[in-house]
Amino acid sequence: MLSKKTILVLGIGNSLMGDDGAGVRAAMTLDGWAGARDDILLRDGGTLGLSLLPEIESCDALIVLDAAMMGERPGAVKTFVGEEMDAQLAGKKHSVHELALSDLMAAAALTGGRPERRALIGVQPEIVDWGLEPSPAVAAAIGEMHQAVRALVERWES
Repeated sequence: MLSKKTILVLGIGNSLMGDDGAGVRAAMTLDGWAGARDDILLRDGGTLGLSLLPEIESCDALIVLDAAMMGERPGAVKTFVGEEMDAQLAGKKHSVHELALSDLMAAAALTGGRPERRALIGVQPEIVDWGLEPSPAVAAAIGEMHQAVRALVERWES
């Protein structure tokens, strides 16, 4: 059971690079749901940076939404919880965000501020190139990412 009150939902990615912005887009679909709760902090982390470290260190649980190279079909959504998230971030890096997120989580671990409850909800991108819209496969998966966040929060709360 989640004993503390703050759950940080962090969407990361570059919305100018097609599918790369999937995490930010998915986070924004949670605005109504998160806004009705006092225990959810919803953030657009953009292309990430160590400036997010204080927020991660001060939250009680963390859910990161991002496009992630997982070797799956475009639009596939996977949830990596706890050590699974750590292992996903420790593998071969495919994007600047993965490196930055890996560094950010390592810094939080070094300071003792890495949330025990943490997860990465990733979607396999199809197109990471200049463009304001995601590919059809990733656009169709945004709702699945939204549902994965809600299901994970419910699981942590029970």
